[in-house]
Amino acid sequence: MKLIRFQSEQKNILYGVFDQNRPDSAYIIEGDIFGVFHITRESAGIEKVLPPVSPPNILALGLNYRGHADETNIRYPDTPIIFIKGTNSIIGSMSPIILPKAGPDEVDYEAELAIIIGKKTKNVSPQDAVDHILGYTCANDVSARDWQIRLQKKQWARGKSFDTFCPIGPCIVTRDDIPDPNNLRIRTILNSETLQDSSTSDMIFDVPTIVSDLSRSMTLLPGTIILTGTPEGVGFTRQPPIFLKDGDVVTVSIEKIGELTNPVIREN
Repeated sequence: MKLIRFQSEQKNILYGVFDQNRPDSAYIIEGDIFGVFHITRESAGIEKVLPPVSPPNILALGLNYRGHADETNIRYPDTPIIFIKGTNSIIGSMSPIILPKAGPDEVDYEAELAIIIGKKTKNVSPQDAVDHILGYTCANDVSARDWQIRLQKKQWARGKSFDTFCPIGPCIVTRDDIPDPNNLRIRTILNSETLQDSSTSDMIFDVPTIVSDLSRSMTLLPGTIILTGTPEGVGFTRQPPIFLKDGDVVTVSIEKIGELTNPVIREN
């Protein structure tokens, strides 16, 4: 099932599923997507597709793909490397990524599979972790490399938490429709050129391990977003580097989920 969160033509914020006969409409969901809900036969016109959740937390992994670790010449981690992105950074598909006035001119793309936690989770085993997942979506862990690497002395949160630096969407695909999240093609397309093209099978830590590890002595609340790392092909490792610029259009494409597309503009 593909769940969307949207603003209706009447300006209501709703959850729904796309009406296959009318792509600009959705059947309204009643209830709580993190509890009991059902799909009604009432449809509403979609004015704007929103980020599929409003998360209590955004947790993210660094260096979780072998190819990306190799291209940065950093050895594979022994345990998941975790950082936090500000919830202010969330935007949905088709909303613009804004290159910040604060600088820099080194804003990079990172295609990522995002996990959406479905229920309160703490100290869960890898064997039981999948039962705590609502579903999956596309994410772009937009990263200001000079803030991340130089200005903040490799403290990553600031360079990854500027407004609009966490596009997610366009939908949540529930876990029953993706029985193996560690075998999905994942790509970044920048202005029609494919720059990242890999598979989630290249992850160092798989989805159950990630959820289990993050839940150790730390409660994961419903709606928590977990970004699972990016594959090789990011901009700052290229020669010459490729960074996002005003007028670009960047798309994250993940098999079985869809495409997350965002234009890029500069902050006035």
